Amino acid sequence: MAEALPLCYHGAISKNECEELLGKKNKDGAYLIRASETIQGAMCLCVYKKKVVNTYRLFQTCTGQYTLLTAEGVQETFFKTLDDLIRHYKRKNQGLVMHLRHSVKRKTALLIQPRRPPEDPDVTDSEYVDVLPE
Repeated sequence: MAEALPLCYHGAISKNECEELLGKKNKDGAYLIRASETIQGAMCLCVYKKKVVNTYRLFQTCTGQYTLLTAEGVQETFFKTLDDLIRHYKRKNQGLVMHLRHSVKRKTALLIQPRRPPEDPDVTDSEYVDVLPE
């Protein structure tokens, strides 16, 4: 079953495209989520504050939960959906440079669909997802 992604998820846009979109919004607390350019399967939560884009690495666990990469010694928080994660970080003082205030929305719908497992029999379907246009 496919999970609808929040409108703030922009897929595989570049860091520069992300910064341009957030810069156009030009509001502290503007945010979007994009696919990581450097770590396959990871995402980035990008938050705008004082003309600077702060990027937080976002992972989906093999059980389907989402978490932000935290500093050593800080307890990780897990969320069932990206919407739950976004709701959490809309609250002040949750560890981001700025709480999430203004979603930068994409124009088209995207779905997460299960990926075919690789040839390795020790790896299961639940460890992989593809992000595809609807």
